[in-house]
Amino acid sequence: MNPELVNKNHVLQAITEFDRLGRDAFLKKYDFGKSKQYLLLHEEKPYDSKPIYGVAHGFATKEFLSAEDFSGGIAAAVGYLQDLGFEIADKYSDTNRAWL
Repeated sequence: MNPELVNKNHVLQAITEFDRLGRDAFLKKYDFGKSKQYLLLHEEKPYDSKPIYGVAHGFATKEFLSAEDFSGGIAAAVGYLQDLGFEIADKYSDTNRAWL
């Protein structure tokens, strides 16, 4: 895994792919489940953080990560996304969002 090679544009490519395919098809194509706790927010829409990061890594390096390749918590996918300037919501602590 090479998180230093992933930039904001790679994440936006993954978001575009997610929107194009739809959530269920995206998760199936890249062999991920739904995020258990953290969601990436982009333009007020929620996205599964770990799958988005795994696919963004693939766009950056041609090595698409699977769910087993890294943690989805603050120390990995969520932290990498935050470092790139993306907003993250915690499904258990952010109760003001209607979609949680």
